[in-house]
Amino acid sequence: MIPVRTLRFAAGIEALSLAALLGNLLSTHTPAISQLLGPLHGTAYLVVIAATSMIPPTLSSGARGRALIPGFGGLLALRQIRNCARASRPHTH
Repeated sequence: MIPVRTLRFAAGIEALSLAALLGNLLSTHTPAISQLLGPLHGTAYLVVIAATSMIPPTLSSGARGRALIPGFGGLLALRQIRNCARASRPHTH
């Protein structure tokens, strides 16, 4: 499923870029790092929202709202989608 792969990649970039931005802010506060990572983080955030909206509603209940949380919403959306997918699978023993 392509939107889930895209969401997984963008969620990782979103979280890592936020961590790097905060690390830069708390340490050297180098403007070049902020100028590079700021747009990267913003783009990853938008891709997370777009990819989550492309996932079928049966798998994304609650995930779309979680995707709107900046920074780590993509990771929360992925977790919700994974949980919905597990719940919808038939249980075999």
